[in-house]
Amino acid sequence: MFALVDGNNFYASCERVFNPALRDKAIVVLSNNDGIIIARSNEAKALGIKMGTPTFEIKDLIAAKKVLAFSTNFALYGDMSQRMMRIFRDFTPDIEVYSIDEAFLDFSGFKQIDLKQTGIDLRQKVLKYIGIPVSVGFGPSKTLAKIANKIAKKYMKNGVALIDTPKKIEKALKMTPIDDVWGIGRQYTRFLQKYQVQTAWDFTRLPDHFIRKNMSVNGLRTKQELLGIACIPMAYHPEPRKAIRTARTFAKSKSGYDEVSEAVSTFAASCARKLREQGSVANLVTVFIRTNKFDKKNPYYANSFTLQVNATSSSIDLIKAAKKALQIIFKEGLFYKKAGVMVSGLISETHRQLSLFDDQNFAKHKQLMQTIDRLNNRAGLSVVKFAAEGAFPLLQAVKKHPASSKTICWYNAKQYQSYIYMTKK
Repeated sequence: MFALVDGNNFYASCERVFNPALRDKAIVVLSNNDGIIIARSNEAKALGIKMGTPTFEIKDLIAAKKVLAFSTNFALYGDMSQRMMRIFRDFTPDIEVYSIDEAFLDFSGFKQIDLKQTGIDLRQKVLKYIGIPVSVGFGPSKTLAKIANKIAKKYMKNGVALIDTPKKIEKALKMTPIDDVWGIGRQYTRFLQKYQVQTAWDFTRLPDHFIRKNMSVNGLRTKQELLGIACIPMAYHPEPRKAIRTARTFAKSKSGYDEVSEAVSTFAASCARKLREQGSVANLVTVFIRTNKFDKKNPYYANSFTLQVNATSSSIDLIKAAKKALQIIFKEGLFYKKAGVMVSGLISETHRQLSLFDDQNFAKHKQLMQTIDRLNNRAGLSVVKFAAEGAFPLLQAVKKHPASSKTICWYNAKQYQSYIYMTKK
């Protein structure tokens, strides 16, 4: 038996944990640069605010209904997620972290426990120690656990739903729209609706050969999962990503090269950190920039450039490559609205092949990166960062004010012309 545990309105709930005055009030969480709605409390949902709505379209509604809006705080959300996952492991060691706010739990080896009471106990423990309300759905397959979780969230007062008999499975499938089934996207939904498939139950009535022909083996696997036959195993160790991308839409357009370069350097450093987290190195670095295509007063420009690098996860190497690519595509006099960096050609760090003519000291780079990551993991992201990311204003400020609480730690990489500063919390 599988369980899917999901944090209710997770980002909004995290904000409420540290500000109890927000309870029972309509709140929304906005994306980077406050562009769109990415999380809503139940009170905000009742006002008709939909996920993904651009903030400017409902600014009048937000003002009229006194909806409280918060910018994203991913450091907080990530910390709360880790705490929540630790509590899940108190109930079973077999856990697959599916996203920041949800996880699959495998209870296959537990024969003599009351699953429903276990779900209630889990929910109460998370609420007591973290303050986040969760919903728990049990099913004989991961897909049915997903459906049970949605039923628990929408219909069950105790926040727990158990689908463990053929009768319950049939009832759950008949009340689940086909577009709510895990693994069936928009295109398949439109295709299936042409054949009068409106619910998950209708889908299970289709012949196997029809599903295999039109939806491949994955569609057939989904059908088996819906019938209670587990076909999707637990992924205790998710596969490494094949590419890593970091990009942002700027709150205000940037026109100067230095401004855009700082942003691109920050994105490159972020990609490098993610590479190190999964033990990979990259062979390709792509930088892209674009202006605002909706700005009729200024010309639209979008471009990208890819550089090949020796396989690396060093922030120094990737920042250097990203800045070189930016210099090739950057045009003066334009107002850039978005920029990003993508690293690809990923391989395991253990499979990296060094060049005979490469004189870089990889051991020193690796040791330096490990030290930076260790400091940032202990004290918070961006406590240690590269000057290319925008450190020089801070450095100048500290020089002018020696009594400042800032402590500077320099690292001169010579040919890279890079520095690092450390900020005391």
